[in-house]
Amino acid sequence: MPASSRRRYAALGLLLCVLAVVTAVAALCLGSERLLPSHVWRILQEGGSASDSASVIVWQLRLPRMTMAAMVGVLLSVAGVILQGLLRNDLADPYTIGVSSGAAMGASAAVLAGWEARWHGFGVPLAAFVCAMAATALVLMVARRGGVLRVSVFLLAGIVVGSFMWSVVTLMLTLAGADVGRVLFWLMGSFADAEWTRVRLLLPFVVLGFVGLRAMAYGLNAFALGEESAAHLGLEVEKLKRWAIVLAALCTAAAVSVSGIIGFVGLVVPHIARRLFGADHRQLFWSAAVLGAVLMVWADTLARSVARPAEIPVGVITALLGAPFFIALLRRERLV
Repeated sequence: MPASSRRRYAALGLLLCVLAVVTAVAALCLGSERLLPSHVWRILQEGGSASDSASVIVWQLRLPRMTMAAMVGVLLSVAGVILQGLLRNDLADPYTIGVSSGAAMGASAAVLAGWEARWHGFGVPLAAFVCAMAATALVLMVARRGGVLRVSVFLLAGIVVGSFMWSVVTLMLTLAGADVGRVLFWLMGSFADAEWTRVRLLLPFVVLGFVGLRAMAYGLNAFALGEESAAHLGLEVEKLKRWAIVLAALCTAAAVSVSGIIGFVGLVVPHIARRLFGADHRQLFWSAAVLGAVLMVWADTLARSVARPAEIPVGVITALLGAPFFIALLRRERLV
């Protein structure tokens, strides 16, 4: 790598670190009750030992919420990078493969069945995760023939399975009655239920997604040349496709199960990372993760600050910010 490129990457990496710190400070200070950065710093130094209202707000509400939002941003961004690299389609995102619709169906059924308090409060996330992975298994089964996973068919199968499951969700909403509000709020995305227990459960998936994308960076770089070229370079193409899809599905299912449907993050963030750091997945694996975490934390901060004391669903914020940005990006690239 030329020295100029190394200096550029180092400068951009430093800028991302500064942006992440500023984002964390803003997330801890802003909200229905605003706190000064010096006050927040003093509370963090106390280690949560104090019992005043400001300490409770920081340690029990904002810090776990910020951490969970960052983790979900990492998961969706990593899944987006994997799928766009594997499918060689810039419009691919974690929700085009049927995972989100499966999670939505499972969560809606769990809410309507009154499972919100079951399994220590994890009834809805668990149902969402199981149905999300079941949807992925169904899509994989449809797309495989003769031991070969056809990528183009996989994308179409994901859209078809997703559309079917969304129709089931719509049917359940029609029959929900008084519970429709609770289902809709989950479907639009929220971190209102963030707590340290859920953060700990989400952590292994974040580590798996981050390490997994790094491990398959070379394979995704080779896959950009086409399946035949990648095979000639010694890549086990079918193995890469299988593990890449499973990893993307796991990341998406874990994120959706705790936060609901939050769109545009897995679609937009990989584009931003590629524009800043290029198409090499050895750079994308960490830059997209940091950008996804920053974007999601800012979206959640705006969601709970703009209309305080009311809270706007996070999915609404990401759609309002992501759609205009993506349209501008497409026009800049002269694709529309």
